[in-house]
Amino acid sequence: MILVAIGANLPNAAGRPAIETCRWAAAQLEAVAPVVAVSRWYRTAPVPPSGQPDYINGVAYLGGAGDPEIILAALHRIEQAAGRVRGAINAPRVLDLDLLAVDEQVVASQGLILPHPRLAQRAFVLVPLNDVAPGWRHPVTGLTAATMLAAIDRAGVSLACGPALD
Repeated sequence: MILVAIGANLPNAAGRPAIETCRWAAAQLEAVAPVVAVSRWYRTAPVPPSGQPDYINGVAYLGGAGDPEIILAALHRIEQAAGRVRGAINAPRVLDLDLLAVDEQVVASQGLILPHPRLAQRAFVLVPLNDVAPGWRHPVTGLTAATMLAAIDRAGVSLACGPALD
């Protein structure tokens, strides 16, 4: 099981809205591993709060396993193809793909921490994660996605549109 958070809050270079970039990215994930499920899309306030536009967020559940470093490099290539330019932390972005987890692997390297270190605190990750994998267990805490979601405030997260590719 590979879990990937998908987010965007800027139009792409062609002027298409963030939701279209997110849908495109979800389709591109097939090149990484088979896409088992994609959550509904949610409109979320930026974290931390700022004057930038709201995000569109979702989570993809990919089947199979793999080397997390190779998966992360593939995610960065998808971001680059979408026109993302890495800049300041928490800056608005055309596309943001975060590797949340790869099976039960726990990784702490300079460029990658798995599971994602802040996923348990972020409603914009846990709400869509709960759509696709409510029973997923955090390999360090043992808590399920549903349990983590029940413990946080969901304010600022609202449904943007239904099924992943509608």
